[in-house]
Amino acid sequence: MNYQKELDNLIEKLIEEKHRPKLLIHSCCAPCSSYVLEYLSNHFDITIFYYNPNIYPQEEYIRRVEEQIQLIQAMPLASQVYFKQGDYQPQQYYQAIRGLEGEPEGGNRCFVCYELRLREAAQLAKEGGYEYFTTTLSISPHKNAEKLNEIGSRLAAEYGTFYLPSDFKKKNGYKRSIELSGEYNLYRQDYCGCVYSIREQTKPED
Repeated sequence: MNYQKELDNLIEKLIEEKHRPKLLIHSCCAPCSSYVLEYLSNHFDITIFYYNPNIYPQEEYIRRVEEQIQLIQAMPLASQVYFKQGDYQPQQYYQAIRGLEGEPEGGNRCFVCYELRLREAAQLAKEGGYEYFTTTLSISPHKNAEKLNEIGSRLAAEYGTFYLPSDFKKKNGYKRSIELSGEYNLYRQDYCGCVYSIREQTKPED
């Protein structure tokens, strides 16, 4: 399925109807959110939701939160963007992925992590009256956009809201995020965020 085409079609419809929906965007980090904000702020009233209990260590988590807030304040966007910070409760992450600690990056452990974060976003979207929710995660070439959209759509149906279809790496989205990271001097981490991604990043090659 071409999720980018679905998003393009939806935006065209919004323009025709002169409708700006409320959108909750789960953000994994400032660099990934940069292009997404630039792209979607023309068409949606956006709240960035930073909920990432997988991040290790806590100092890394705090640094990423600070970068996210600074980026929102610095970018000249089409409309005001609001920020919500979820609770940092890493024990929820470790409980969710129990038994999957040995899985490789990009496997089932990551899919469980996707759902943990998207479920929190779906619940907040429902409670906060947002018409749509989505995540910046699909901008990464290392993240499975098909799985993200599958999980997001399923949770939207469960909570009675709508998931914004997306594959933000398309249309040079990932490339643009790198450009914006340089423009705003953003901290670009060299691992996904969890302790297991550090292990993958540092393990010796065969």
